[in-house]
Amino acid sequence: MTASAQQAPRHETADLVHSRWPPSTPKQIIGLLGWLAISFVAAGVGAMASIHADSFYGQLVQPTWAPPSSVFGPVWTILYGLMGIAAWLVWRTGGFRANRSALTLFLVQLAVNALWSWLFFAWHRGGLAFADIVLLWLLIVATFVSFWRVSPLAGALLIPYLLWVSFAAALNFSVWQLNPQVLG
Repeated sequence: MTASAQQAPRHETADLVHSRWPPSTPKQIIGLLGWLAISFVAAGVGAMASIHADSFYGQLVQPTWAPPSSVFGPVWTILYGLMGIAAWLVWRTGGFRANRSALTLFLVQLAVNALWSWLFFAWHRGGLAFADIVLLWLLIVATFVSFWRVSPLAGALLIPYLLWVSFAAALNFSVWQLNPQVLG
């Protein structure tokens, strides 16, 4: 077999791979909706633990710089939307296989994020919630770096999330320290 005959199948295979990626516009829209759905499912899991959060949060001693509980829902809605778009931007550069580590980090941090609401609001475990949010912060940084390497815009979309979680970690710690009898 000649060298050109041996290379032809590899070239055809490469053409097949490239012809499937990037996905068509309908597949891109489905991908965007899928990543948004994944993000908002995580939000829903956390929200299930937060059903009585307003009354519980309102009864806690809070630092003077704590925002009213009405701020959290809109902020988190925006952040989950940005997270879903960021994951989609990474996914659309080559799919899950090409970006497995970045997208797996994203999924893990979503799970850790959802767990926080259960620890804090449902189970009243302030110390464990603080440990969870520190882990979440580290995972967001790792996800940010992974996303930035694939798509700087995707990484940039995670910056508001990282800033909010930084604030939330300080708030978690403060509220936990001010309410040891409730959040022991």
